[in-house]
Amino acid sequence: MIKAVISGTGLYTPPATIDNDELVEAFNQYVELYNAENADAIAAGDLAPLQPSSSAFIEKASGIKRRHVIDKTGILDPKRMAPLIPERSNEEPSVQCEMAVSACKEALEQAGKTVADVDALIVACSNMQRPYPAISIEVQEALGIDGFAYDMNVACSSATFGLQAAVNSVENGSARAVLVVSPEICSGHLNFRDRDSHFIFGDACTAILVEREENTRAGEGFEILGTSLKTKFSNNIRNNFGFLNRGDESGIGKPDKLFIQQGRKVFKEVSPLVAEMIQAQLRSLSLTPDDLKRMWLHQANLNMNQLIARKVLGRDASEEEAPVILDEYANTSSAGSIIAFHKHKEDLVAGDLGVICSFGAGYSVGSVVLRRR
Repeated sequence: MIKAVISGTGLYTPPATIDNDELVEAFNQYVELYNAENADAIAAGDLAPLQPSSSAFIEKASGIKRRHVIDKTGILDPKRMAPLIPERSNEEPSVQCEMAVSACKEALEQAGKTVADVDALIVACSNMQRPYPAISIEVQEALGIDGFAYDMNVACSSATFGLQAAVNSVENGSARAVLVVSPEICSGHLNFRDRDSHFIFGDACTAILVEREENTRAGEGFEILGTSLKTKFSNNIRNNFGFLNRGDESGIGKPDKLFIQQGRKVFKEVSPLVAEMIQAQLRSLSLTPDDLKRMWLHQANLNMNQLIARKVLGRDASEEEAPVILDEYANTSSAGSIIAFHKHKEDLVAGDLGVICSFGAGYSVGSVVLRRR
């Protein structure tokens, strides 16, 4: 029987950062401009004035302190409020391809492998910068992998869903090793003019190498004990941007063409769903929550993660048990739980158990139970 192992991980972090104070300053300048330009309508009661944001509000609501982004200049321009990412020619590598190649190279180096050892590559993330040719095939070509590649999107759960697909390919013998890559440019679909969400996202790219246990170095990496996936349709997190937008010009520019969510409903509905799913998966593997050394949870909201960990463990989790990276990276969609895994796995010893769990729009939940070799 072929067993799948995570033998390496990689991370690309954009050099530009925006802390909460910078973001709030730009947002509040926009609020002042908007309220001044619409003063008559506001005075007449036809429009409600926009309310300013604050760093204290952001940190209390989310736990986020700063975020890494592809471009900060355009985001912090109160007259633009969007990243400035110039379009490239078709002959140049795409932005997502460049991010992915960087993360993949680190994952391969960590595993002691080369592209010659890899048969497949999956780009799994919330938003692709184009429908085709597939970003994954572009990355495959840039790396020089002789095999197959495809894109997949399950929103914030894309990386864990991609992990299961990689495990299946390895265990059924169709690939010796598979790279799962998540180049998330979340700043591109965030409405920086919306007080309730302008602070949520950041940009990053992760890569995971999944390969046959027999091909890995003894005592290194993480054995994949099981994967569990679940989806349930919900409109509470949505992005309506798509190629059919041009078919109805009246909808262009509406807020729902960018990220929107009903945060309180998401918190209330997703938290118990995730906790119950982790507990059920542990039972199916004859494990208990007390067996877990670490929980690498989706990095969207600190309060949400603390609640989920509490429901799973039956008590508050320590920072070591449920590490947090969203204070530095913000929500990086599918990359978040993998960033936490990448940065907080080396201290585990042989036999230690952990779970990577992501959750988001769909709703979608993906859970992967691992054991340190």
